[in-house]
Amino acid sequence: MWKQPRIVLAALALLAAPLLRAQDDATLRAAFEAAERGLPPPALPADHPVRPWVEMATLRKDIDTLPAARAQDFLKRHAGQPVAEAFREAWLRSLLKRKDWTTFRAAWSPAIKDTTLRCGDLQARLAAGAADAQWTADAQAIWRSSGKSLPDACDPVFDALAARGGLTDALRWERIELAAAEWEPGVMRAAARGLPAEQLALANDYAAFVQAPHPRATQWPKTARSRLVASHGLAKLAKDDPLAAEAQLPAIAQALDFTEAERGRVLYQAALWTVASYLPDSARLLALVPDSAYDERLHEWRVREALSRGDWKAALDALRRMDPKQRDSSRWTWFEARMLELTGDREGARALFARAASRPDFHGFLAADRLDRPYALCPLMPDWSDAEKAAVAADPALVRAMALFRADRSGWATREWNDALTRLDDRQRRIAVQVAQEHGWFDRAVFNLGKVPEEQRLYTLRFPIHHADLIEREARRNGLDPAWVAAEIRAESTFNPRARSPANARGLMQVLPSTGAAVARRLGLPWGGAESLYDPATNITLGTAYLREKEAMYGKPYVAIAAYNAGPTPTSRWLSQRGHMDPDIWIETISYRETREYVARVLAFSVLYDWRMFGTARPVSERMLGAAAGNGKRKRFECPAPDAAPQAG
Repeated sequence: MWKQPRIVLAALALLAAPLLRAQDDATLRAAFEAAERGLPPPALPADHPVRPWVEMATLRKDIDTLPAARAQDFLKRHAGQPVAEAFREAWLRSLLKRKDWTTFRAAWSPAIKDTTLRCGDLQARLAAGAADAQWTADAQAIWRSSGKSLPDACDPVFDALAARGGLTDALRWERIELAAAEWEPGVMRAAARGLPAEQLALANDYAAFVQAPHPRATQWPKTARSRLVASHGLAKLAKDDPLAAEAQLPAIAQALDFTEAERGRVLYQAALWTVASYLPDSARLLALVPDSAYDERLHEWRVREALSRGDWKAALDALRRMDPKQRDSSRWTWFEARMLELTGDREGARALFARAASRPDFHGFLAADRLDRPYALCPLMPDWSDAEKAAVAADPALVRAMALFRADRSGWATREWNDALTRLDDRQRRIAVQVAQEHGWFDRAVFNLGKVPEEQRLYTLRFPIHHADLIEREARRNGLDPAWVAAEIRAESTFNPRARSPANARGLMQVLPSTGAAVARRLGLPWGGAESLYDPATNITLGTAYLREKEAMYGKPYVAIAAYNAGPTPTSRWLSQRGHMDPDIWIETISYRETREYVARVLAFSVLYDWRMFGTARPVSERMLGAAAGNGKRKRFECPAPDAAPQAG
């Protein structure tokens, strides 16, 4: 793949004096900021690896008035590179807005998947008189691609398709059915326009039913289409008002001759949205759902519903109705063991605890504690040479990706990264993950390890440590376990100090500006505004103090972790409903999937960061309960015997 001598020498130089670090990174950021503001960017060397991206930023600033010749020249000079494709998409969007169809066609690439741009291409071909049989097939493919609303750019295409006889009644009905399945009555009405009057009236009544079920459905034709629409409409109602959907189901099901699958579709949603809030009708509605309608999600909720009532026998029965593959996970193996234990079968429980204990995750660690065994961990350590790493690091796309990431252009960096991966084998991809980590880009391990099963065992890559001294200092200052703080950072941001959530949480520990300001005020620290949360020291100081406040408020770390993720209102509700339950059962019965999995993940990550930072770990069953729990004894880690269950870290 590479000519070793020349590339390795270049790469060793790269590693000895990393390209575009410190002052060079600042210069590159300034160049991008200037280009995006329409100012002359700082001069970069002609052979600077990301100079084309700075040029692209300059061109995009005034792209709506950019001369076609300049755009075409850029695309030609950088053909085949990610920067050209990134610019091409922006350029095509501008041309679509201008309706410059000739230039649009000249810049078009069939590799583009974006639906708006694909509809732009169809408009351009139409304007050029190229609306041939292939045009019709391409337009019809977009029409039937989704039951969701399609971009406005597709409207002229569909109008032209209809005018040419390409939108048959059958195609209109196909999209109406897709939209019914997506609970999109507006799309159903739009797709129905152009149907003959009698069919149009029925289609609009179908749409009205999906929007708000009505008794006229009992008079619909007894067809598969009527049953599909009616069952999806009632399923939509069941999400918002399960008992109303249940009440309307018998009459409509009888009138239209619902199949078991159609009844199951409605009852599934009624049960799901009742049990997700643990409402009084949960068990009854779950029992009404046909076995054929159960999937993994509903099987899990049937177990949780029984757990929430403390009915261990019912929970065990629900567990045993799961598919063997689902039931074999460490989570459900643990709970099957717990239910056996709680119903008196200690020997059966012990065998299942042993099976779960071979897995290096939350429930596996709990099972190891139950049996007083070491934690199962079989680390796979990187075994590549410096020369191999240097060769991978020298890949031009990876060099550009690292520079772009350090310049806070992570979206563009990802384009270059993905381009590089197309040329790397599995071993080189793993090496690339380590190269990225050495540049501070830690989430590549989350997104790019796991394609090969043993990669799950690359724990030193999957659980990086950064700012360790800062983490330990602030954890000790607040009386917290440093491994817990590291685990929170790994779960929240994967050690990306520039991370920002849709809710505006920022930085390593994803602190909201309002929270940061309040904590700073309580600590008597100066508040530097929302932007200061991107500073690792500020973020860890405020985030760790906030975590300590949550622990002090709730008394138990596992509840504090839930509150850190979900906030105080739902956490207080869960405590009022089931606060008396054992921690593992309380965690499993959290209503929000995100929070339920977050708590288990952070607790498991805490064990793994204990291993990474200190070599041993505090027992997770004690860690959940806080500083007062346990006797200070720490756990060792051992790799299970080869005949033990495989790890699923």
